Amino acid sequence: MLDTIREPKQKRAIEKKEKITKAGFDLICKNGYYNTNTAEIAKAAGVSTGIVYQYFKDKYDILIEGLEKYGDDIFFPMIKDNNIEIDINDLNTLLNNMINNYIKNHKISNVAHEEIMSMIHSDKKVAEYYYKRELEMTNSIKDILISNGFKDNNLSEKVHIMLGLIDNLCHEVIYHKHDHMNYDIMTNLVIDNIKELFKDDINN
Repeated sequence: MLDTIREPKQKRAIEKKEKITKAGFDLICKNGYYNTNTAEIAKAAGVSTGIVYQYFKDKYDILIEGLEKYGDDIFFPMIKDNNIEIDINDLNTLLNNMINNYIKNHKISNVAHEEIMSMIHSDKKVAEYYYKRELEMTNSIKDILISNGFKDNNLSEKVHIMLGLIDNLCHEVIYHKHDHMNYDIMTNLVIDNIKELFKDDINN
């Protein structure tokens, strides 16, 4: 391994580093962090292991850079979507769509979600990424709600609670899968609780 990590300046070198980052992050999301090694990342990126070590100290560095570049697409897609229109008279449809999209997104990246969520509790950089983006998504949704007629009445706190309820529901549906639970009923209860949370915030 090289003592000094290269910071690419030329276009070709930048593209090579990005290719390694993308390949490594995709593999980690598919197979899990601990089931992925640098040689596999190099092969997926179409470069030698030595080339990987020119740009990264180890697979951990690839994971962190991958999170910064691509993690939002998996964990916090709403950060990038500020053009959502909300019918304040039909929150059921909005919340059902949001829950279905969350569940779909969790299913697509099942291993990635489990891996990153477990690392949040043991890794400072992963935790910093996650909590920073979590706050950004809260603020993004708050801004969307305000632009669609909601009052700013402790809205950040309410959005944060809403996201927690939806995230817990998704984890229950995808990971826990308790046979005795009726998830349609649970979904309706989550929606009812969210609507109650925001009932005084709609400008009429």
